[in-house]
Amino acid sequence: MMKISAFAKVSGISIKTLRYYDELGLLKPAHVDEQSGYRYYSEEQLLTVKRIAAYKEQGFTLEQLKPFFEEDIGTDVFKNKLADKMTELQHAMQTLQLQLNEVNSRLSRLEPTEAGDPAGPIQIRDVPSQRVVSIRDQVPRSQLCLLLDEITKYAASYGEEEARQLTILWHDHGSGNADIADIEVAVPITRDIPANGRVRVDFLPQLKSAASLVHRCDPYVYTCPVVPELKAWISSQGLVQSESEPIREIYLTSDKDIYGKKRPAELIIPLQS
Repeated sequence: MMKISAFAKVSGISIKTLRYYDELGLLKPAHVDEQSGYRYYSEEQLLTVKRIAAYKEQGFTLEQLKPFFEEDIGTDVFKNKLADKMTELQHAMQTLQLQLNEVNSRLSRLEPTEAGDPAGPIQIRDVPSQRVVSIRDQVPRSQLCLLLDEITKYAASYGEEEARQLTILWHDHGSGNADIADIEVAVPITRDIPANGRVRVDFLPQLKSAASLVHRCDPYVYTCPVVPELKAWISSQGLVQSESEPIREIYLTSDKDIYGKKRPAELIIPLQS
C-alpha cells in the first residue's frame, strides 16, 4: 500500500487529480485511515490509472468512461459506446476539416490582396461597368453598416457567396457635413437576381476617367477621411471632379476577411472628361 503522495509520484498523476478521480468514483483509494484520513492506494491500482489514460487518449471524457469500470458491463454495451464515440469523433473531424478549409481559404485570399501595405499613389484610371444589386436610401450616415448588411444578405439569399467587394456610392458627393446622406450600397452579382421595390439590379456605369486612391480605412467610421486628400490632389493637377457621378468607395475584402483595425479600400472620384 502507498500513501497518496507516493502513488501520485509512481503513477504520474497529481494528488489533485487522484482526489478528483475519487470524487467521480473512477479510482477510489484502496484504504482510508479513519483516524488520520490518509488515503492509501494499492500497487494493482496502477492498472486502473493506465486504463483511464487509454480511454482519454481515445477521446472519452471522464464522465463517459465511468460505465467502463462497472463489473457487469457487457460486450454489446461496450461496443455500442465505442461506436457512439466513433460517430462523435467523425463529426468532430468533419467540423475541424471545415474550419481548416476556411482558414486555408482565408490565407489564400489574403496573399494576393494584402501581401503588403495596400496604400499606393493616386492614379487616374478607367473603371469598367459592373452588374450589381444595390439599395439607395437617404439615411443617417451612422446607418451605413445597416445598409451594407441588408444588401449582402439579400444577395446571399439568392445564392451569391459573401461579397469580396462592397461598393458605397455617395450621391451627395462625399460631403460629411449633413446628418442625412444620400447613400447607395452595391455588391457585384454573378447570376440573375430579382429586383423589388427597394432593391435594384442594374449596371454601375463605366467611369472613363477617375482619380483612385487605395488606402486602409476604419470600418467602424462611416465617412472616408481621405476624401479631402484626393479632392486636393485633383485640384492641384488642374482636373475637375464630375458632378454627375457619385464618389465611390470600394471595400476590397469581405467583412469576414477584416483583420486588425482597418480594411483595404479604394476611393474613386469621377472626373470630368
